[in-house]
Amino acid sequence: MAGQIIINSTPEEVRLALLESDNQLAELYIERRKDASLVGNIYKGKVIKILPGMQSAFVDIGLPKAAFLHVADVHSTFEYSLFGEDIDTTIPFELPIEELLQEGQDVFVQVSKDPIGTKGARVTSYITLPGRYLVLMPEVEHIGISRRITDEKERARLKAIVSELKPKNFGFIIRTASEGCTEEELKKDIDFLMRLWRNIQEKKERLHSPHLIYADLDLPLRSIRDMLGNEADRLVIDSREEYRKLTEFANTYFPKLTSSIQLYEGNEPIFEAYGIEIEIPKALGKTVWLKSGGYIVIDQTEALTSIDVNTGKFVGKASLEDTILKTNLEAVKEIAYQIRLRNLGGIIIIDFIDMEKKENREKVFNTFKEIMSRDRAKCTILEVSELGLIQMTRKRVRESLGRILCEPCPYCEGKGFVKSPTTVCYEIFRELRKIGSSNRERNVIVTAHPLVINMIYEDERDGFEAIERQYNLKVMLKADKNLHQEYYELATA
Repeated sequence: MAGQIIINSTPEEVRLALLESDNQLAELYIERRKDASLVGNIYKGKVIKILPGMQSAFVDIGLPKAAFLHVADVHSTFEYSLFGEDIDTTIPFELPIEELLQEGQDVFVQVSKDPIGTKGARVTSYITLPGRYLVLMPEVEHIGISRRITDEKERARLKAIVSELKPKNFGFIIRTASEGCTEEELKKDIDFLMRLWRNIQEKKERLHSPHLIYADLDLPLRSIRDMLGNEADRLVIDSREEYRKLTEFANTYFPKLTSSIQLYEGNEPIFEAYGIEIEIPKALGKTVWLKSGGYIVIDQTEALTSIDVNTGKFVGKASLEDTILKTNLEAVKEIAYQIRLRNLGGIIIIDFIDMEKKENREKVFNTFKEIMSRDRAKCTILEVSELGLIQMTRKRVRESLGRILCEPCPYCEGKGFVKSPTTVCYEIFRELRKIGSSNRERNVIVTAHPLVINMIYEDERDGFEAIERQYNLKVMLKADKNLHQEYYELATA
């Protein structure tokens, strides 16, 4: 049985969990309504600065921070690891950026990476539009196919169909979900993508820069397009309104998937019912204990993430080398899980416990590489060095889970993290909804740190008042500067 997609949707945010077949939490996505992902959005922008020394340009696309456009994303070699696919394709490199672009020039770009930290969004002039089975590449005469489709006959069949159907001067990436598709299904996908492209072209000619031309689907809809039927055979959502939106979308574009979408109507919050809520704090901790008594330590910095493996309480029953090997092999599985769950990206350095035997180092490396091959994000992994280190990179297109849920800690001068006032505020909202659903108490006193109370009074006031009205609650808010920013108290009367 494939996995499940579990979605908790509230007016403030959408939280999506991908559970594997054993119901273990594999991936967690959080999209706050006011900070929705920009990846996939298409803009008509204006070049505001050329940087010949960096072969890059800054582009105004209407966001607070200028977007970054590298020459490799204008006319160069680029790699596809998009929408969970893994395909390489090459466009000839010819000119430096100062000969390709001019300041003040209008450019048509798509966001490939969200703004991360102090950096603006990264954009590319290679536009791609994903459908269910195919990804459209306008003005690129190329057909690529997902490496996850391994059957050579099936690869040849799909390529032949798309070659016959595709319009001239357009390219396509054949996605993993297309395996086993009929010609009719692929034709419908091509027709849909071509209609979408024509609409985008019309808006591009009509609107001035900077302007948003096309916004990609929101998180729940993307999960139907990119995950349901491929990595999961069931989607469960707790919002009746979102459920209607998802079923209408599926009926229109992917009717085979409609029966896989279910509305959760239980009394217990959906993330608690599926055992997800309890796993989230574990994904924010620095230390992760292994079943044997060993542990790993995860340190995330601006430049890279380091992961250190320790034997801890595990002393083993045989030789020291055997104890070290068992600890490292156990750590491999947990590290791969944590990288995916926390969405760690960029450079990752893993410091395994030193192993004397070469065959043991190779065993650890091969096990790690095999497990990481299941990751949808593109990874490059180097062999274990003489120092016992594995160096790797993992494609990063959005913030890690820790960066989304936390902010630099004011209590330790930025050396650690605490949950942000917004995160604590939404936790309080969930507790209020739980109390409201119990149909017992109607008067509630909430005591929290002043920053959290101010957040409720100001930025989140509409959501707070909506909860009071919906559940007929009377909530008194009290600020206590002595409370830690993450802690709060709810008392009913």
